[in-house]
Amino acid sequence: MIDLYYWTTPNGHKITIFLEETGLPYALKPVDIGKGSQFEAAFLKISPNNRIPAIVDHQPVDNGAPISVFESGAILQYLAEKTGLLLPQDLRVRTEVMQWLFWQMGNLGPLLGQNHHFVQYAPEKIPYAIERYVNEAERLYSVLDHRLADREFIAGEYSIADIAAYPWTVSHRKQKINLDEFPHAQRWFQVVKARPAVIRAYEIAKQVNTAPVITDASRSVLFGQGKQPPR
Repeated sequence: MIDLYYWTTPNGHKITIFLEETGLPYALKPVDIGKGSQFEAAFLKISPNNRIPAIVDHQPVDNGAPISVFESGAILQYLAEKTGLLLPQDLRVRTEVMQWLFWQMGNLGPLLGQNHHFVQYAPEKIPYAIERYVNEAERLYSVLDHRLADREFIAGEYSIADIAAYPWTVSHRKQKINLDEFPHAQRWFQVVKARPAVIRAYEIAKQVNTAPVITDASRSVLFGQGKQPPR
C-alpha cells in the first residue's frame, strides 16, 4: 500500500495520474497547503522541504521497512521502477524518458510556476516579471512542440515523462499561452487529457479541494513562508 500525501497542484496530479494508470493500491492523505498543513512535524519527517507530494511505500520491493519519498520526479521514478511500468527498460528509451523527466523538473515546472505567480497571484503586477515568464513559457512550449512533431508522446511511448509534463500544461490559458500556436503540443495535450486515468485523477482533485480559490489567508501561507518552525 502506498500512502500519498497530496494536494491539488500540478505536482500532486502527477502522482494520482501514475497511480490511476497503474492500479497500484494507495491511500490518499490530503495536505491542505493553504492552511499550512505542510509545516506539521509529522509531514516534515516525510517531506523535509515542506512540499507535496510525498509518499510512504509500506511494501517496498526489498521487503524491508517502509520507504518515504519526496519530490514528484523522484516519486515517479521510484513508482515506475517498483511496478516496472511507464519507464522502459531499454537503455536508449529509458534515457530519453529520464532526460525529459528532468527537463520538466528543472524547466517546465519551475518556470511555469513563476509564470503563474507573477501573472495570477502577485499582489503587484510587475511588467518585467510577467514578460520574462510569459516569454519563457512560450519558449518551453516551443521546445515541447518541436519534440512532439514526429512522435505521439514525449519519449515515443506514453511514460512518466508525459505524466510529469501534462499537469503543468493544463493551465496554459492562465499562462497566457495559446495552445493553437503549438499544434503538436495541442494534439498531445488532447490525447493525454482524454486518458481515463487522467480523467479520474482530476475528478479526485475536485473531491479533495472543494474551494480552490486562493484567499488572503492562504496567500500568506503559500507565498510568505520564510522561516517556518515545525508545528
